[in-house]
Amino acid sequence: MKLTAVGQCFLVLIIASCTHVVICSSNGNYTDKLSLLEFKKAISFDPHQALMSWNGSNHLCNWEGVLCSVKNPSRVTSLNLTNRGLVGQISPSLGNLTFLKVLVLSANSFSGEIPIFLSHLNRLQILSLENNMLQGRIPALANCSKLTELWLTNNKLTGQIHADLPQSLESFDLTTNNLTGTIPDSVANLTRLQFFSCAINEIEGNIPNEFANLLGLQILRVSINQMSGQFPQAVLNLSNLAELSLAVNNFSGVVPSGIGNSLPDLEALLLARNFFHGHIPSSLTNSSKLSVIDMSRNNFTGLVPSSFGKLSKLSTLNLESNNLQAQNKQDWRFMDSLANCTELNAFSVAYNYLTGKVPNSVGNLSSQLQGLYLGGNQLSGDFPSGIANLRNLVVVSLFENKFTGLLPEWLGTLNSLQVVQLTNNLFTGPIPSSISNLSQLVSLVLESNQLNGQVPPSLGNLQVLQALLISFNNLHGTIPKEIFAIPTIVRISLSFNSLHAPLHVDIGNAKQLTYLEISSNNLSGEIPSTLGNCESLEVIELGHNFFSGSIPPLLGNISNLNFLNLSHNNLTGSIPVALSGLQFLQQLDLSFNHLKGEVPTKGIFKNVTDLWIDGNQGLCGGPLGLHLPACPTVQSNSAKHKVSVVPKIAIPAAIVLVFVAGFAILLFRRRKQKAKAISLPSVGGFPRISYSDLVRATEGFAASNLIGQGRYGSVYQGKLSPDGKSVAVKVFSLETRGAQKSFIAECSALRNVRHRNLVRILTACSSIHPNGNDFKALVYEFMSRGDLHNLLYSARDSEDSPCFIPLAQRLSIMVDVSEALAYLHHNHQGTIVHCDLKPSNILLDDNMVAQVGDFGLARFKIDSTASSFVDSSCTSSVAIKGTIGYIAPECAADGQASTAADVYSFGVILLEMFIRRSPTDEMFNDGMNIAKLAEINLSDNVLQIVDPQLLQEMSHSEDIPVTIRDSGEQILQSVLSIGLCCTKASPNERISMEEVAAKLHGIQDAYIRGNWRSSPSARS
Repeated sequence: MKLTAVGQCFLVLIIASCTHVVICSSNGNYTDKLSLLEFKKAISFDPHQALMSWNGSNHLCNWEGVLCSVKNPSRVTSLNLTNRGLVGQISPSLGNLTFLKVLVLSANSFSGEIPIFLSHLNRLQILSLENNMLQGRIPALANCSKLTELWLTNNKLTGQIHADLPQSLESFDLTTNNLTGTIPDSVANLTRLQFFSCAINEIEGNIPNEFANLLGLQILRVSINQMSGQFPQAVLNLSNLAELSLAVNNFSGVVPSGIGNSLPDLEALLLARNFFHGHIPSSLTNSSKLSVIDMSRNNFTGLVPSSFGKLSKLSTLNLESNNLQAQNKQDWRFMDSLANCTELNAFSVAYNYLTGKVPNSVGNLSSQLQGLYLGGNQLSGDFPSGIANLRNLVVVSLFENKFTGLLPEWLGTLNSLQVVQLTNNLFTGPIPSSISNLSQLVSLVLESNQLNGQVPPSLGNLQVLQALLISFNNLHGTIPKEIFAIPTIVRISLSFNSLHAPLHVDIGNAKQLTYLEISSNNLSGEIPSTLGNCESLEVIELGHNFFSGSIPPLLGNISNLNFLNLSHNNLTGSIPVALSGLQFLQQLDLSFNHLKGEVPTKGIFKNVTDLWIDGNQGLCGGPLGLHLPACPTVQSNSAKHKVSVVPKIAIPAAIVLVFVAGFAILLFRRRKQKAKAISLPSVGGFPRISYSDLVRATEGFAASNLIGQGRYGSVYQGKLSPDGKSVAVKVFSLETRGAQKSFIAECSALRNVRHRNLVRILTACSSIHPNGNDFKALVYEFMSRGDLHNLLYSARDSEDSPCFIPLAQRLSIMVDVSEALAYLHHNHQGTIVHCDLKPSNILLDDNMVAQVGDFGLARFKIDSTASSFVDSSCTSSVAIKGTIGYIAPECAADGQASTAADVYSFGVILLEMFIRRSPTDEMFNDGMNIAKLAEINLSDNVLQIVDPQLLQEMSHSEDIPVTIRDSGEQILQSVLSIGLCCTKASPNERISMEEVAAKLHGIQDAYIRGNWRSSPSARS
């Protein structure tokens, strides 16, 4: 029976009511048109007017992003609205486009859930919804029986990977979401699958054994998750695999020795940041197509396989941060063999145990090599001469070795060099003038060597140079004015040399200069007033020179100044009042000059703990906390005579009394010392140093050298003879209860550890003070950038003006700290629990690398297999071990210390780093704390609680890839989520530091590479 037109419309309305979409015609063209108009209604913001053409005056097939069938022009076959900036939700009406084959809505701002009605599209072949803000679970799409490509990358999808998937899938990408659970076995039923990625999620478990059936799989990415277990054996059956990425997980064990035999077509092998150990399989050379090998940050031992030279297509070989060795010519054969890798672009064996001379065959490496990283080993001999042949080098990094001899003139012939990193070696002789020929040089780092001669004026030719770091050498002569004319120069560090003469007035030309560090030289003359023109300066270090004259008032023009050190000079006159107007100035050292007159009372001068003015006899007035004499007023002669009588009589009497008492105490103490042996407990082989050596190094423990104080002692900056190495000297206050144990604990904790993110004890002193008391001190490497607490808070004067810390730097610092704790908890011969982790115990070196210090409360256990070690010796009825705000709840309750307690402290610091509020902030009361603040706002309001500087950076910085700026909220959510996993109330619910380090590494890697999203076409 035929229906009337009215009946047809009525029937369609009934059907539409079941799908929540209004359709009033059986005509296909009208149906598709209404469906698209419903989709348009769900768009709340169309910034580029992409849907302006979607109106009644244009034919459906002429609407932007719409393609129609050639055979049936009334039906829509493709809807592609990529990168239109659309905001809104995906309307269920799209489920009525039954002829649709391609649906691409990627790179927009769609939110809400993926409509279940998309499963009605049984002709759909490509579905791309990546780079949006979609939430909820992945719907069952098994009815889309022709679907070959499913791209859901970079959203906020949750739940587990759906087990009900179209059997026709060839590409399946879930990268960068919040998926949990394990990879379902049913994925292995997708026999056509060629591409599978669930990277950057929270996936656990291992790769299912059933994956061995996916014989067509070419790309397998599961990196940056929480996966664990041994190397997945199923992978060895995938003979067509071209890319295998297991990086940044918790995989362990050995890599199968026959992996190269099983995967002959492998082009990229990414195993970085796991816990693999054993030897690197030599069979990898049978994967003759390998282009990228990244096995960094594992525990591989043995030698670098010399057979790598057979990989003719190898472009990247990263083996850094393992336990690889090379001691003799035989061990170094890998360098000879790599000469056959003619496409090698980057090669790193940094932070291993390579010793001896670098063979000349390094010069036979590929002419395409751009990055050579050999730092952090124990290499010696002259500068490797073979490097002269590597004409396209961009980065040469030989830091932290034992290289000697001269820097070669031929360095200046490597015209592509942008970074020269040679710090912490034993190089001698002058700085080659030829370096000035490196027109692309951005960073020249020659610190902590034994270089002499002058700073070449020709360095001023380096017109893109940003960092000139040559501190801790033996340079003399003047500071050439030419370097101040470099338009890009940001940091000049020439401290601890023998430079002399006045500072040139041309310093005022360095408009971009942020750091000026020229302390501990022989500079003289007046400080040029033109220094006040350098308005970008944040740090000025001019201490320990021979500057004379007055302090230029124009320094008050440098509005961003955070740190000013003019100590130990010959400055005269008064302190300029203009300095009190510097809002960001947090440390001011004017000590040991010849300043006189009244001390200002505003700004930095109100904070006496960050102000040093000792050694200036003529100063008076100022804030009461300085305890200076009142400034003189005009008086009569008779009055002056009356007040002068008292000190002439009282002072000698006081001196006599103090002298007698001191002498009696000294006799008593020395007699007492005869009854006990003088020893250095638990120092474990540290070289010893005398008390007098430390007195000379710290100028008599001068207050101007005091850089920190803690519960058990004080820390001074010093300069050890004869090499002039800058150090930090921790002097223990043995009269304080627990200080002796703290000294022993710190020695015990650090004597056998070796990690780049742990402070290193250089030497120790256990002696007798001249007053007869015990004296104990530890000497550490000096961390020039201070501590993390100082970085976060010392350069801010209000909530509206914080010091800027880029996102990349925050990530890097927290990655460093997580690695240090993971090493202490899991990778050491005995578990070490820090017990007092807080920002002030995290130190930063010149390169902003973080190092964990202050192990005075540390606890130990020999059995390193204990995952959550608890030491009852940390229990105390006298005091809680730790610092308020960072103490785990169980420690506050019963004093127990455990690895889980350290994880809690780390979590608080991680949240603090990105929210930029101290856990003891006054807003945290009535049960609210920093973890609860993060938890409450994580899902919907994370941008309301994080440091506003991060939001500004994400929105406006041109240096950050667009992909990262667009995904800023997700990055911050991921970081704060890790903090919440660390701060669970129950210790058993907290993740381990191994997991924390892996997760943070993953976020950092994704940030650096800018690959939080990529287009389907790029991956096809």
